[in-house]
Order: sequence, then structure tokens, then C-alpha cells
Amino acid sequence: MTDGGYYVHNNLWNAASYPGTKGTTQVCSYHSWNHIGTATNNGDGAVKTYPNVHKDYSGRTISSFSKLTSTFAATSPGTGIYDVAYDLWLNGVPNDEVMIWTDNQKQVPAGSRFATGVSLGGHSWDVYATSGNGYIAFVPSNGARLTSGTVDIKAMLSYLVAQGRVASSSTVDQICYGVEIVDTGGSPATWNFTDFSITDS
Repeated sequence: MTDGGYYVHNNLWNAASYPGTKGTTQVCSYHSWNHIGTATNNGDGAVKTYPNVHKDYSGRTISSFSKLTSTFAATSPGTGIYDVAYDLWLNGVPNDEVMIWTDNQKQVPAGSRFATGVSLGGHSWDVYATSGNGYIAFVPSNGARLTSGTVDIKAMLSYLVAQGRVASSSTVDQICYGVEIVDTGGSPATWNFTDFSITDS
């Protein structure tokens, strides 16, 4: 479904590799939708699905944004293994990945933590990266769970540029918000998304 340049995507990208994985997305609008997912962790911790809402950009560079913020709100089941998160694709889709986790249930980001308690956009973050910075994740510090609010994506990308993790000439090609599901204990679990918007200039 597309609505005002936003797309809701029932993205079951890895489900075929894990029999029994299911996902149904029910949509009212890009800022009002839910997902009912079923998955079982077989021990490898793999993400099975990433249902999301997203907006595409046409190769716009980080440095060209004077403002890039987003509002969000989501409620989660609190069982199993998952992360509710933004997923930003830089320099093509898919290519370099920057995630901003807002809620985390027993999920662990890839890579190693290189910073703790970084204050950006009114929230405190721990920041992880893989070797070569192909994957970077901002995770709320001290196990915080952000069920609604605003993230300052421009400030976070500017921080990564200042840290030498991302080039200022990198392009922002897609901004997603959804849930990475690893495990629901084999039973259906529901995530409700009740706010999402992006403001840019």
C-alpha cells in the first residue's frame, strides 16, 4: 500500500528459510497499521521478517538535509525476540545500513559497541558497528524502551559523519520503520503502529 509517498510493506524477506514463519499486516494508513507475526528461533538468532512503513529518497546526500526528523509510536507484545526499529539505507537499497532501535526484546545488534550514552535528539544511545561500518545501530541506553516520540535522524547521521563512520556525501535512499522479528515462541504476536511521519528540509 502507498499513501502520500509512504509505503507499508509486509516484508517477509527471510521467512522462506524458516518454515512456520507467518506474517499478516493490516493497514488503515501509513501511520496506523498492525502486524501479526509468528516465528520460532531455531538457535541462530536470525531475523525472519521486517514488516515496515517506509519512504524513498532519490539519492539525496546527508549534507543536503537541513532537517530530518521522524515521529513514531508503537506498542509491542513484550514476548519472544524482536526489535522495533528504523532502518535507513545509505548509498543504495540495500547497501550501507543504519538502524535506530526504539524498542528491544532480548535482541542483540550486530557488530561491537563503540559508544555509550550518546545524547542525540533528546534520547541517550549506545552505538554499535560492524567492521567496515556496513551496519550501524543506535540502541536506547540502559535498556530503555521508547514506545513513542521523535528521533532526530539528521543529528544521528551527522554524529556518524563526525565519528568518521559515514561519509557526508553518502546518500539517504530509504527510511523505514517497523519490527525485526526473530521469535514469537511459535504463537502469533501483534505489534501496533499508531504514528509515523518524516519531516525534512
